[in-house]
Amino acid sequence: MPATQPQAEGSSAPTYRVATKSDVATILKFICGLAEYEKLAHEVVATEEILTRTLFGPKSYAECLLAEVDGVPAGFALFFHTFSTFLGKPGIYLEDLFVPPEHRGSGIGKGFFRELARIAVERDCGRLEWAVLDWNEPAIEFYKTLGAQSMDGWTTNRLTRPEIEKLVKG
Repeated sequence: MPATQPQAEGSSAPTYRVATKSDVATILKFICGLAEYEKLAHEVVATEEILTRTLFGPKSYAECLLAEVDGVPAGFALFFHTFSTFLGKPGIYLEDLFVPPEHRGSGIGKGFFRELARIAVERDCGRLEWAVLDWNEPAIEFYKTLGAQSMDGWTTNRLTRPEIEKLVKG
């Protein structure tokens, strides 16, 4: 699944693969790197044990792709299926994509989107969606180059665990 991006001299083209249980420490490292970049490191409570159970346990809640350059991990994309009642089809929601600074600008991000698009077509998905922080101009500009459309007019809502438990109790 190699991408066809131009590469820095001396490095190989990135390759993409499905993460396995043995990649959990790498996945967590990328999650922490992304959280640091987004100024949200204080919110990370994921552990290797949690990720092993939720990504590779009896019920898998998400999937993960890894990029490698010359055998070195160079980014991750974590995604899961959604469903569109209007389309009557599944979709893919990209929860997180992170490429460390030393690998940015080499086409890895675009390669991830190509892989996700290939998976979406293969699985007959009607959408590929994700969210981006409104201050993250480099990402927003990159997404525009892919043809992404901002979903203005939609507001994301969230209940966290304390609110969920309160709602359950009535």
